[in-house]
Amino acid sequence: MTERFLLTGALGCIGSWVAYNLVKEGKPPVILDIGGEPKRLKQLMTDAELAQITFVNGDVTDLATVERTLDEHGITHIIHLAALQVPFCRANPPLGAHVNVVGTVNMFEAANRRKDRINKIVYASSVAVYDAADGDASGNVSHGMVGHPTTLYGVYKQANEGTARVYWHEQKFPSIGLRPYIVYGTGRDQGMTSTPTKAMFAAAVDQPFHIPFGGRADYHYADDVAKTFIACARIPFAGAEIFNLRGSIATMPQMIAAIEAEAPSVAGKITYTEQSLPFPDEYEAAQLEALIGTLPHTPLEQAVRDTIRRYRDLTARGVLASDALLA
Repeated sequence: MTERFLLTGALGCIGSWVAYNLVKEGKPPVILDIGGEPKRLKQLMTDAELAQITFVNGDVTDLATVERTLDEHGITHIIHLAALQVPFCRANPPLGAHVNVVGTVNMFEAANRRKDRINKIVYASSVAVYDAADGDASGNVSHGMVGHPTTLYGVYKQANEGTARVYWHEQKFPSIGLRPYIVYGTGRDQGMTSTPTKAMFAAAVDQPFHIPFGGRADYHYADDVAKTFIACARIPFAGAEIFNLRGSIATMPQMIAAIEAEAPSVAGKITYTEQSLPFPDEYEAAQLEALIGTLPHTPLEQAVRDTIRRYRDLTARGVLASDALLA
């Protein structure tokens, strides 16, 4: 059967990189979104590449819209990323629950009704399902550990993991959930952990920047995350499993050193706060590797260099204003 991907949340950072990779493969996706300027997609693709994508203006909280989209476009693979992030869920909890939880239930229900054609859903969970205390003595989270989220966003993501399990146990509809931590790279411009990427943009335009957290964390390059989602969407699978990702474990000084290596003019101008984020440091990912093989991984220094160079090019061409990520 010919692959036909549906992406939700594709106007965000990870979704834009998923779309970019699929277009590069010659498999342009269908994007279901409530509308808005595809500004992150434009940071990655030419106008000709962007024109290959099919855009459907619709809301994942409307089941009829989801079902109609799946049928009209013959969808065979679903990557579900649509969600409001931590600050937005905090500011409007009912809306956050409606989009993040009800929207996900709709995706599962619509796909389950078409499981003769759609073999599973791959969806984004998050390390926000964990609290810092959920790690072991060394800060590591083992596969299958039950988390204790401290944000509504994390609670909603945990609810989605539960939804996935129930659809497997009751309907035998499979799913794979992935839990990224700090995603960085071109297009990462909102959310609690977007500031390392904003610091890379600041370096590209030779401006100072303050990152409001520090500590040690697992950093996932957006391109690698996107390729992992695509690989999971294609792999034969039965069950409802949630996998941690493995990226680059780094301290904030190491991240800043990588930025300064590409942009020496900002040496000493990228600062940070010592306080760590309230999540464990490291996550076991051997089970995901056993499923899809070696995980896509771009070394931190290379990914930071590529991101800064992309931002230099985007500002030079006027795609982004020189203060676009600095407000």
